[in-house]
Amino acid sequence: QVQLVESGGGLVQAGGSLRLSCAASGRTFSYYGMGWFRQAPGKEREFVASITRGGAVTAYADSVKGRFTISRANAKNTMYLQMNNLKPEDTAVYHCAARVGGGVWDYWGQGTQVTVSS
Repeated sequence: QVQLVESGGGLVQAGGSLRLSCAASGRTFSYYGMGWFRQAPGKEREFVASITRGGAVTAYADSVKGRFTISRANAKNTMYLQMNNLKPEDTAVYHCAARVGGGVWDYWGQGTQVTVSS
């Protein structure tokens, strides 16, 4: 089992940047594929980005391609989401998640709020 804690959220103006972190504890971090999701008020949770266990393969939602970068530091048990050129529509609670296989996401963090003002 793994526990996940997000940090790095906050209030930023449109065009600005933030870097989110997801710290993992428990079972070996490199055992898990990792991902970021977000949920805006009144909307369903949506996929943002994912990264494989070793970090070699990443995937992004079309809405964030070219602006967000997912990465991980297995030696630090931490995953990151660098968010550049933020837009008001990026406002949401951002959650990190972990999975053992390639399907269901098994573990979730509590989330960190990102608010982008216009």
